[in-house]
Amino acid sequence: MHHFVTEPAPTTVDHNIITINIIDREGNESRYEAPTDMNMNLMEVCKAHELPVKGTCGGMALCSSCHIYIQSDHELPEMSADEEAQLDQAFFVKSNSRLGCQIHITNDMDGMTVALAPESE
Repeated sequence: MHHFVTEPAPTTVDHNIITINIIDREGNESRYEAPTDMNMNLMEVCKAHELPVKGTCGGMALCSSCHIYIQSDHELPEMSADEEAQLDQAFFVKSNSRLGCQIHITNDMDGMTVALAPESE
């Protein structure tokens, strides 16, 4: 008698992809996918989805052109001294301000909501 092993059906959930809600400068909220296995940061995700985020310094926390507001209560890594110093000089800073380039995408951020800060130029 043969015993057939049934393979589990392939899952459609990619464990290396999370969803992030991003509110643009006009107030429109959209869901975007972000990979967690490519060491991307939030600024790079915004640029990949062609959102109007400049990221002028290339992710070195030397400008504030990727300034965002964290709208959900996801736990994020502590702000570095560089990030804090840069936000000190930024416009439109709030208590939930962060630099997108300093937030590396992890599975814990699934469902996070952020808003793009107004441009300072």
